[in-house]
Amino acid sequence: MIKRKLYKDLKEHLSKKEISLIIGPRQAGKTTLMLLLKKYLIKNSEATLFFNLDIGNDKLYFQSQNKLLKKIKLELGNKKGFVFIDEIQRRENAGLFLKGLYDMDLPYKFIVSGSGSLELKEKIHESLAGRKRVFGLNTVSFEEFVNYKTNEKYKDKLNDYFEIESENTIALLEEYLSFGGYPDVVLEDKISEKRKYIKEIFSSYIEKDISFLLNVQRVDAYEMLIKILAGQIGQLVNHSELSNTIGISTATLKNYLWYSEKTFITRRITPFFTNLRKEITKSPVYYFFDTGLRNYIINMFNTESINYENFGFVFENFVLSLLLEKIKDTSIKINFWRTKDKSEVDFVINTGSRLIPFEVKYKDYKKISIGRSLHNFIAKYNPGEAFIITPKSKNAIKVKNTWVRIIPFWELYSIKI
Repeated sequence: MIKRKLYKDLKEHLSKKEISLIIGPRQAGKTTLMLLLKKYLIKNSEATLFFNLDIGNDKLYFQSQNKLLKKIKLELGNKKGFVFIDEIQRRENAGLFLKGLYDMDLPYKFIVSGSGSLELKEKIHESLAGRKRVFGLNTVSFEEFVNYKTNEKYKDKLNDYFEIESENTIALLEEYLSFGGYPDVVLEDKISEKRKYIKEIFSSYIEKDISFLLNVQRVDAYEMLIKILAGQIGQLVNHSELSNTIGISTATLKNYLWYSEKTFITRRITPFFTNLRKEITKSPVYYFFDTGLRNYIINMFNTESINYENFGFVFENFVLSLLLEKIKDTSIKINFWRTKDKSEVDFVINTGSRLIPFEVKYKDYKKISIGRSLHNFIAKYNPGEAFIITPKSKNAIKVKNTWVRIIPFWELYSIKI
């Protein structure tokens, strides 16, 4: 079994009255986590009840709050108990439905899961304000992936493992970047079976979230959009050009892009700027939540078909995920930087008091070399530090007043932002 870091946080929240709301991509492991929590509670002699709204019989109990409460009381009585509700997005007006249950001050603790379409349909954050804590579950992280692959042997000293076993680390990195972190894909050894799983994940997403739940009329256009985004991760998106290519209005395009973010397929990064005349200020760039899904969409779901000369964009996507994980509980923002004369920095972290630029290079540095773009950013903004993230190179050089540190990606786990 792949051990997920979120499990500990969820377990600690079981004692809180708030609804524990687990949100994340389809088939990222939400149900597995809930079943583990249920097993833990039963082991501790707690009463539990589990509903899955993908199951027809279970869905019948959700026709009304009264009908559900009758079922809960039948099984648990009026004493303390834990009620699990999986796939809550299947219930119309899910936010208001849960709000009503919570406000009854029942003796039950609710642990609820939903896919991204839940937020799109129900405005659940608004309905449950002050009544829930949201736990975001992404696909398996690289840290979780390595712990699984090494049987948890190095879980408390991963940075030492990465440094000492650098060749094994790169092999694991390339496997992870190629196939991504969907649990079923990670657990399967055969590439042919991995491909079947990822195909099912994407087909299920299109059929259930996009077509059925969100009622997208032009599913063909939506799929074309996702394919185009997969082929140009990290590149500027021109809304007008993209809408013309796909054959939909700009308004529809923006709506579809929003759907792709809220259903945990893509991530949008906006530009950092202070000079309206010289810097890009509007066009965003898009990355994917899961590199395996991205590779599948453009027929690169295979280590043998990966073009390692162009692997830099996938590595860039991966580094963004590491940076986002570091700042997830803060108000810190990540942007990118582009100028109209083609200077660019992949990521800029703005803490409010300082700027930290990050360049991502999928190559080894035999000697220190700082590109024109990073030089230009340093000249304009004079940051205290700048980073070049690589697979395994390490070095440092001072450029004017800025320390430029070339570091292997795993050191991102330990640096302070």
